[in-house]
Amino acid sequence: METIYVPIPELRVGKVISEDIFANTQYPIIFKNTIISYDHLQVFFAFNISRVPVYKDGREVQAETIETEIVVPPEVIPTFKRVYDNSVEQFKKEFKNWEAGAKVDIAKARKIILPLLEMVLEDRTIIFDLNEYSNPKDYLYHHCVATALISAVIAQKLGYDRGITIQVAIGGLLADCGMAKVHPRIRDKKTTLTEQEFDEIYKHPIYSYHMVKDLTILKDTMKEAIFQHHERLNGSGYPKGEKIANISTFAQIIAVADVFHAMTCERVYRTKQSSFKVIEMINEAEFGKFDIKVVRALIDIVADLPIGTIVELSNLEHGEVMFVNKFAPTRPLIKLSLSGEIFDLSKNRTFYISRIITNL
Repeated sequence: METIYVPIPELRVGKVISEDIFANTQYPIIFKNTIISYDHLQVFFAFNISRVPVYKDGREVQAETIETEIVVPPEVIPTFKRVYDNSVEQFKKEFKNWEAGAKVDIAKARKIILPLLEMVLEDRTIIFDLNEYSNPKDYLYHHCVATALISAVIAQKLGYDRGITIQVAIGGLLADCGMAKVHPRIRDKKTTLTEQEFDEIYKHPIYSYHMVKDLTILKDTMKEAIFQHHERLNGSGYPKGEKIANISTFAQIIAVADVFHAMTCERVYRTKQSSFKVIEMINEAEFGKFDIKVVRALIDIVADLPIGTIVELSNLEHGEVMFVNKFAPTRPLIKLSLSGEIFDLSKNRTFYISRIITNL
């Protein structure tokens, strides 16, 4: 059977490896006749393998000859954090290329985000930890990758198919690519911006649009979403001050993801905040700016707390979720661990859930 070499961004699950694959290792990390799964895509990404040999028609391989086991030692199978850090580093390199005048390479964008996307769509709770990975120095690169992932999770929750969800993720990843055209002196300024400097920041969606408008693989609806991701339904956004009917749902998905990650992260001028507190702020303080369907989808994701979930409250007490009120999903009934007291967060709004405890 004929062998072809396929770049990782174009590789499809279900293809069959036609040769043993090594990665500076004594033994193959993946054997010949292995059927490619999503796990293998993550392994290729972790080992920086750019293309792999597959049979031109994998259907000719007999089932009994197929070896499906991944033989990578457990300690080197990539965790989400490892893949995420790699993606941020790759995105940073691309961003530096854009600063130098390079064009956006959509294949590289897909390669950066797809391995993470598979993991996040499988386990949405990963988005709760994205703010923990960010840091003020490299915030912009973390923000672009995280916005892509949160956008995809919202799109999935809203019922969009896999193809559209991937497109939304790429749109989220590239929404701020135009910041590469804003002078670093303005972009990285730690003190208050002048009016002229704000005007330049407000132009970045325009710059982003011009950088992606000729990408044939990216849908026109996503290019529009990139241009509009800082517009707000009440007309308070930029760059055009558009209102409800003129702003796309995809733009709103990226907008909500963008704001959610930005508000939960530590910045030079602000400490990080609880996902639960931030989603309440978006729903209440920012009411009227965002599509309520999109906000509700994010609330459902953030507040999807099974009975028995252990949480930490803003006063550092731990407790167990006893009941979730559908009218106030971010404020369930909590049984406090030390006193056994039942604490109703919907009636004690001074307190809120600061984080979910997952490592007991």
